Amino acid sequence: MNVVTAVIKGRHSVRKFKPDPIDESFIHDAIECAVHAPTAMNMQPWLIGIVRSKDLLKKIAAVTDHGKFITEAPVCFAIFGERNAKYYLEDCCAATENLILGLQAYGVGSCWVAGDKKEYAEEIRTLLNVPEKYTLVALVPAGLPLEISPVPKKETKNLVFSDIFSKD
Repeated sequence: MNVVTAVIKGRHSVRKFKPDPIDESFIHDAIECAVHAPTAMNMQPWLIGIVRSKDLLKKIAAVTDHGKFITEAPVCFAIFGERNAKYYLEDCCAATENLILGLQAYGVGSCWVAGDKKEYAEEIRTLLNVPEKYTLVALVPAGLPLEISPVPKKETKNLVFSDIFSKD
């Protein structure tokens, strides 16, 4: 296992954070990882918000259906995509994953909270004053983990096939 695969395999969703702020250099580097994500036709249709205001974090958490813990995060990233870009969802999901892995490399835990197709997407866009040409793709609350509770993953052999799928 090398350092990159160790970071990937070590990542788990974190929903309980220490109140400590995240080092700005970690945030900057993780954002750089996000914007270096693969993107169809190099469109780079993303806009990434960095939310630190406790008031805004509480408001975001209040409108989500599965993100109430966002209130306790020191920071939350809001990833938006240009609605009219053909592959905005794929591109912004790649950027989101790169962001999460960039944070993980510094020991910063996070959790991907859905945004695309959620009823609250427009409310969060408006709350953050993001232009209408963008739509929310994901929220990523992040911080130093208070606790880590990894859940077991399915066995790889049950998730992969070669050439043609067979039930056997």
